[in-house]
Amino acid sequence: MDDSGPMIIISDVLEYLFCPRFIYFMHCLDIPQHEELKYKVIRGREVHLEKGRMNPNYLRKRLGVIRRERDVFLASEELHIKGIVDEVLFLNDGTAAPLEYKFAEFKQRVFKTYRYQLALHALMIQDLFDVTVNRGYLCFTRSNDHIEEVWFSKKDFEESRQVVRDILEIIETGEFPKRASNASRCVDCCYRNICA
Repeated sequence: MDDSGPMIIISDVLEYLFCPRFIYFMHCLDIPQHEELKYKVIRGREVHLEKGRMNPNYLRKRLGVIRRERDVFLASEELHIKGIVDEVLFLNDGTAAPLEYKFAEFKQRVFKTYRYQLALHALMIQDLFDVTVNRGYLCFTRSNDHIEEVWFSKKDFEESRQVVRDILEIIETGEFPKRASNASRCVDCCYRNICA
């Protein structure tokens, strides 16, 4: 991947993993999905703001946090991606880790969307801060702020990079992609009335 070409945002990755056609409608046809009107999005943003105001100096000592930065803008021209990570945790073992708040319940597993989001944040944190990032954290606000640790494999980073390449291919070629393999996602999709 070269340094020229469009930049996408982290939420594009989440939308693509839900259904590749989101990328086509948003970027090729310029039809917004108006996610800002959805209750879970609105409530998630409110929770994020609340977390930001509470205990601004709090360090998660049991995770080994010695310093943290909140709402950090990250960008990588090489990866063609940008976004804001909720927190960058600097740990006592010399590594760093992204932490993302999720307005969700912990269902005893980490979904691929969350794993890829954290992995892409990790790659950008490594570049920005010149530090090793081998894990990330998810805080599930609807499960009493349960913290789930996510360790990254080489495969996680490779697959995350590939998703970005797949998204860029849709944007650059303008080809209409296949829909999500799970047809139940179509039921509540904001594009269902215009999607063939």
